[in-house]
Amino acid sequence: QPALMAVSLAILRVLEKEGGLNLQEKASYVAGHSLGEYSALAAAKSFTIADTARLLRARGKAMQEAVPVGQGAMAAVLGLDLSDVTDISKDVAQEEVCVLANDNCPGQTVLSGHKDAIDRAIKAATGRGSKRSLLLPVSAPFHCPLMAPAAQAMEQEFKTVTCVDPVVPLISNVTAADVQKADQIPSLLVEQITHMVRWRESVLKMAELGVDTVIEVGSGNVLTGLNKRICPDMNRITINSVEQIESFLKSA
Repeated sequence: QPALMAVSLAILRVLEKEGGLNLQEKASYVAGHSLGEYSALAAAKSFTIADTARLLRARGKAMQEAVPVGQGAMAAVLGLDLSDVTDISKDVAQEEVCVLANDNCPGQTVLSGHKDAIDRAIKAATGRGSKRSLLLPVSAPFHCPLMAPAAQAMEQEFKTVTCVDPVVPLISNVTAADVQKADQIPSLLVEQITHMVRWRESVLKMAELGVDTVIEVGSGNVLTGLNKRICPDMNRITINSVEQIESFLKSA
């Protein structure tokens, strides 16, 4: 988890040093998906990079230890509406945990919970006409109530670091609303561990707030693909390589 954050922040530092980019002047909002929210907050100077790395190490350890290996699972469900997947999660739970973990974009959601309940959900989703439903290769059932021990551990971790107001407002995973004050941030990051990442709503919120261009900085380009499906008219830029850094700096 700290390594992914480091890649994002390293690219941002190059853009600042080589291109004179000033995030506070150029960006209206920052956002990140799951652990990416920590990278976004480090970019917005709410946490120091050192504290962010410590928090992410603690987060990764706490999430791994929250549920015994093999008891939890996550599954992607493609091609069904959010309401259908919500119904499925309730229908198959049978007193186990099976909840929405990610609302990524129209037709792409992720479920998390007990392994048996997730297996039942995959079968139910296929029966409802899902284009594809599959187990994800993850080590634990993230963003669901089974992560409560991890949330409790992180609540203590946040007491050991300093959080300040972000220089650029954050669009929160938990609320899909803008956050400008430091006193809201730790509790939202704790809540994120056991709650759904509302990425689709977050991008729609940015569009509602007047954002017309989203720049994805860091490893991969998954969010750029999601954003295209959420807001096709929004400009999308991905920066995750030396070539893309150079191209962006030339056009900036």
